[in-house]
Amino acid sequence: VQLQASGGGLVQPGESLRLSCAASGSIFGINAVDWYRQAPGKQRELVAHSTSGGSSNYADSVMGRFTISRDNAKNTMYLQMNSLKPEDTAVYYCYADLWDGTRWTKYWGQGTKVTVSS
Repeated sequence: VQLQASGGGLVQPGESLRLSCAASGSIFGINAVDWYRQAPGKQRELVAHSTSGGSSNYADSVMGRFTISRDNAKNTMYLQMNSLKPEDTAVYYCYADLWDGTRWTKYWGQGTKVTVSS
């Protein structure tokens, strides 16, 4: 089982990106999903959190601009990022609680870099 994050890149302020996090292997369920980010020289911070029940919450810095979602049929999680700002520049990581048929286990994705710059 692994998580593969993708979708990062270089964009200008005000533009959008959608990050994806695909779970591969023997996955039979997804529970909580988080997106974290780590900017250079800073600690990793939680950006968005969602539960299997559909509730979500966000860091104040991204509230109203970012949306976390998932497609359970595809075992894929997303982070839609709109109105990007230079301070959103960071490596973004997905973190998910996955059911392999035996137990729930938390996994980190490998990270995808987002750079917001004019």
